[in-house]
Amino acid sequence: MAQTIRVAVSGQPNCGKSTMFNAITGGSARVGNYPGITVDRLEGVYRENGHISHLVDLPGTYSLTSYSMEELVARNVIVDERPDVVINMMDATALERSLYLAVQLLEIGAPLVLGLNMMDEVRRSGVTIDVDKLSKLLGVPVVPCVARLGQGSKELMRAVAAVADKAQGKWSPFRLSYGPDLDPVIDRMTRVIEEAGFLAGRYDPRWVAVKYLENDEQVMGEGKKAGPAHEQLVGLCAEAEAVTRINSATTPDAIIADWRYGYINGLIKQGVVRGGDELRRNNSDAIDKVVTHKLLGPVIMLAILYLMFQVTFTLGAYPQGWIEAGFEWLSGVATTYLPEGYLQSMIVSGVIGGVGSVIGFTPLICIMFAMLVFLEDLGYMARVAYMLDRVLRIFGLHGMSVMPLIMSGGIPGGCAVPGVMCARTLRSPRERLATILTAPFMVCGAKTTAYLMLVAAFFPDNPTRAMFFVVLAAWGFVLLVSKLLRTTVIRGESTPFVMEIPPYRLPTLRGVLLHTWERVWQYVKKAGTVILAVSILMWAVMTFPELPADTVAQYELQKEQAAEKVKADNPNAGEEELASLTEDAQKPFEDEQNEAALKYSAAGRVSEALTPLTNLAGFPWQANIALIGAFAAKEVFVSTMATAYSMGEVDPEEADPLSERLAADPAWTLPAVLSVFAFMLLYTPCMVTVVVIARESNWKWAAFSVVGGLCLAYVVSVCIYQIGTALLT
Repeated sequence: MAQTIRVAVSGQPNCGKSTMFNAITGGSARVGNYPGITVDRLEGVYRENGHISHLVDLPGTYSLTSYSMEELVARNVIVDERPDVVINMMDATALERSLYLAVQLLEIGAPLVLGLNMMDEVRRSGVTIDVDKLSKLLGVPVVPCVARLGQGSKELMRAVAAVADKAQGKWSPFRLSYGPDLDPVIDRMTRVIEEAGFLAGRYDPRWVAVKYLENDEQVMGEGKKAGPAHEQLVGLCAEAEAVTRINSATTPDAIIADWRYGYINGLIKQGVVRGGDELRRNNSDAIDKVVTHKLLGPVIMLAILYLMFQVTFTLGAYPQGWIEAGFEWLSGVATTYLPEGYLQSMIVSGVIGGVGSVIGFTPLICIMFAMLVFLEDLGYMARVAYMLDRVLRIFGLHGMSVMPLIMSGGIPGGCAVPGVMCARTLRSPRERLATILTAPFMVCGAKTTAYLMLVAAFFPDNPTRAMFFVVLAAWGFVLLVSKLLRTTVIRGESTPFVMEIPPYRLPTLRGVLLHTWERVWQYVKKAGTVILAVSILMWAVMTFPELPADTVAQYELQKEQAAEKVKADNPNAGEEELASLTEDAQKPFEDEQNEAALKYSAAGRVSEALTPLTNLAGFPWQANIALIGAFAAKEVFVSTMATAYSMGEVDPEEADPLSERLAADPAWTLPAVLSVFAFMLLYTPCMVTVVVIARESNWKWAAFSVVGGLCLAYVVSVCIYQIGTALLT
């Protein structure tokens, strides 16, 4: 019977941990160049030589001391689930820093295999790492790897099998000295823990003592509930701090870190690294002198963003036209072969008109995603975070807030769901909450679909510039609302910011295509499930109840009278000419009947009920219906608008694109357009995001995000419309 090995894959951010996890399992865990990318528990399976390895990809963490939710999750999986083997992926170009986590894993006694990643960069730099000597000194297998190429994955798993066979589930903690000031105190604390059975069965006693000296909040919180030994340990910690402040003018946690790094330096100086004391990143440093320059950096960042929009609209226009033509043809086929009635209306207006309008923007979304993925994997997005840190802190956010905001759509194409979850990397609960509440303001992939449609309708001459200003507006609102929140309902001091800037690495074509496909597929799948269901629902509420028979009869009479008048005025016209003139004469009555039918429906009545409020913001009545449906998913705004503007459409030859229909509607004045733009940006997050906000905070704050966002969006929209209308009249 095959042996199952439970394996935890750990590592510091940007070490290639998730890339190696993908290479081993054949999975598709997201790969990025900044902390916090792995926000969920990702699992996979590897089989070889009778061994079945069940792998868990842990969130990236610099240390086993828990400061953020990410670090706490990573540590708890290792400590609570006690995997048979822990793979610790390390960045070989930053060996000293990477070994810090490895030493802590040795201290808790976890059976360990070290994956020394990015060895190709090490060789190119002219530096040599003696892998065998490092393995001998640490007493654990060390496997050289190049994760992005999959090199070393099989060797890594063979080492895992060997370590699992040898360890047989036993953990052997490594005892590291912390100097004459702390070692005696640690021994005393260890005895207290052992004699009291304090937190017995979960942690190694010496490790608990070290965590107390490091002031680990999570361990100390558990200890406070565990018994009276907690107070004794706190007293010993106070004694230790008094000694270290007198002797070293520092605190115990700083001394612990110093002695760990001292041990690591001792390892490296025993011939482990040759050709330099530390691996340099000369090329990245040279590029960063320009890319992160105080003046040039922001200019380059804005230029890149603008270029992304330019490329998206230029290249995406061709396939977008093909897809739209394909759905128009499909609509014509359905109209021709399906009998007139509810089924034809639902298929043509609800399904094809709704879902087709969303799918039509897939090429634009695909191009945007591809460029965003390339920048993430290149390492540029970490530079964006670095440059924006000082600005964010002015408005009450943290430097690490950049990542959740970017993932939510700081560069269009993101999603608020992983963005909100990514906020787990923030250590301060207040800054984390402010980030969670403002992240949905960003231009996510769903909003991008709506904005692309609106921009194409009302700013066809310069869509790039229009989208560029929408994104800038999103960032502006995030900063202003964050400042408001941090000075009112979420007051508190800001925490310091430290972030690693990884070296530039040219992404592989396979990696970019894989990650782009993941995002595009999620978008398409959403269109085929959620949006399809909501489109059909919206068609139903926009169709029923139907106009009374006498009202329909009046419109039919008007159309007959128009046809008779055409015949009377054109007695010599041919059959085709007469049909064309008749259709033109009847069209105003047809449009009036369709509008009346829509207003009489359930959706129309809701829209009419909201009209006294929405008139102040200048919303056309069709937008009222679309914005209500968009609460389910923001893409539904497009599909609902498509349904609203195509109800009663029967001639596919005259099925004008939605953008053209909007542009032709006089209700869409410039102030009304800008008002809807602002409302779409700020109002209630989609249902899925609201659920995630509740899960990451609580339902009180989730309700606050719904009500607060709705109120803010309405006030801003009213101001824009009223001021804009006053200026134009």
